[in-house]
Amino acid sequence: MSKNKHSKSSKRWLDEHHSDHYVAKAKKDGFRSRAAYKLLELQEKDRLFNQGMTVVDLGAAPGGWSQVLTECVGSQGKVFALDILEMDPLPEVTFIQGDFTEDESYQALMQLTAGESIDWVISDMSPNMSGNRNTDQAGSMYLVELALDFADSVLKSHGNFLAKVFQGEGFDAFVKKIQQQFQKVVIRKPDASRARSREVYVIGFNKR
Repeated sequence: MSKNKHSKSSKRWLDEHHSDHYVAKAKKDGFRSRAAYKLLELQEKDRLFNQGMTVVDLGAAPGGWSQVLTECVGSQGKVFALDILEMDPLPEVTFIQGDFTEDESYQALMQLTAGESIDWVISDMSPNMSGNRNTDQAGSMYLVELALDFADSVLKSHGNFLAKVFQGEGFDAFVKKIQQQFQKVVIRKPDASRARSREVYVIGFNKR
């Protein structure tokens, strides 16, 4: 992609961001990102999280989803979060800064959650977008496959999985894989997700 196309794309994103209803609402409501409303909408529709649950939040920074989770699981629940970027501390959230694709970070998270009864693994991870659709799609599918492998390793019996997935090459095969591993699978496109984005959220309930 040319520099000019990158500039146009960046300007469009900034224009959308500054005029975005959910960006303004997040500032007003005290959420760290507009992404919080995606999870709130999913929670309202599908009743994902209950008091006392233990959740692993992948791709957590800046913390919008973790903020929602701490309210949903309450003081008796636990939230473990990981991101390659820094995240300002949140009460009741145990955070690891690290690259999920690197073994060191992956193993650190495995050790942190060892012995825990994990109810949910959720992922809002995205690769650094290059602007090349094929490259970006491959990168996003790699991340979500890693997230699913991690979930398969740590979830308790009948645990659950939620992940952002971009529609494109590999999407249908990934959904079939989740259908094989979970008893019920739904696909959601929250209103807070930008209409032109190819992102959807795939939810697997009750690990087989």
